[in-house]
Amino acid sequence: MILTASRLLHPDGHLTGPGWVRVEGDTLVEVGEGTAPAAAEPPVDLGAVTLAPGLVDQHSHGGGGAAFTDGTVAAARRVVATHAEHGTTTMMASLVTDTIDQLGHLVGVLAPLVASGELVGIHLEGPWLSRCHRGAHDPDKLVPPTREDLDRLLGGHPGAVRMVTLAPELPGGIEAVRTTVAHGALAAIGHSDATLEVAAEAVDAGATVATHLFNAMRPLHHREPGIVGATLTDPRVMLEIICDGIHVHPAVVGHVAASCPERLVLVTDAMAAAGAPDGRYLLGPLDVDVVDGVARLVAGGAIAGSTLTLDRAVRYAVQVAGVPLAVTLMAATAHPARTLGLTDRGVLRAGTRADLVTLDDDLQVTAVMRGGTWLRPPETREP
Repeated sequence: MILTASRLLHPDGHLTGPGWVRVEGDTLVEVGEGTAPAAAEPPVDLGAVTLAPGLVDQHSHGGGGAAFTDGTVAAARRVVATHAEHGTTTMMASLVTDTIDQLGHLVGVLAPLVASGELVGIHLEGPWLSRCHRGAHDPDKLVPPTREDLDRLLGGHPGAVRMVTLAPELPGGIEAVRTTVAHGALAAIGHSDATLEVAAEAVDAGATVATHLFNAMRPLHHREPGIVGATLTDPRVMLEIICDGIHVHPAVVGHVAASCPERLVLVTDAMAAAGAPDGRYLLGPLDVDVVDGVARLVAGGAIAGSTLTLDRAVRYAVQVAGVPLAVTLMAATAHPARTLGLTDRGVLRAGTRADLVTLDDDLQVTAVMRGGTWLRPPETREP
């Protein structure tokens, strides 16, 4: 089928229109600007919408009342389905700190979903984190990284764990970065008290992601810039931002987008309450209260992830933080896909998977396609 829209997100990061895409099976086989070519079947006109690749979330713990730490395939699929309704067609499963035994069990549960393509990978956020910047992680389960533990969790199901967040200043932290990369996973630095010097050493060792920049790390200081200073100025590092108005001030979001637009990655860091009502939830083994959409630990009140969906993050970035729409959409599609090494999605280009989302003028999701199948069919009209 041929789909037409008033605007398309071009692979080089600008909006163009009108435009069209041709879908065959699960693949985009043509992408063009202007009037759609003649075809046996008339094109499907999506109307006055922005047509973009499906959204890619590289950091999410849950949604729809379920979490990846629930330890069942059904719960994981519920999380994926909840976020897919909001335009996220590619998701990585993030796991919070727990014992090595329990994390190994959870990796084993989720690995078949990675193998089937339902998840793009597993993200271990802990247990190798700083106690002083632990956020919503159980302090009793935080440990320094060891080669044995890394080999067990990353080597037990090769390729399933795609990213590891750790604090590089911990004993063995820099070597853990190298071990992670040697296993073919991304090394991310976060939940950390690292100085600029240590953060730079971690990047030199292979770290390429700053986990939810500004949150749960040594703050930027003019005499000790820490991870923030090290990663904002290093083009090798992709910068995760939780764009919900709670984790990062919109002025800071705007600054990062203006100064590092090609490295900005929007993430949700969502927990089970994303797409679900307020109430009491679990984040890993810890109790969380969600009030007015804000998740906080019952014990201590630390922010405990978010209730974001990625479409909401897009709206907030544009409508509140003032980030241009094209920059925002790239940060929710092409940039996380590039970070994860995915060449078959994240851009509207011939040969990529037919993952699509349409947004109206208010940036509300109006249709979602994943792998050539409508998850949310559009209201269409013939041109």
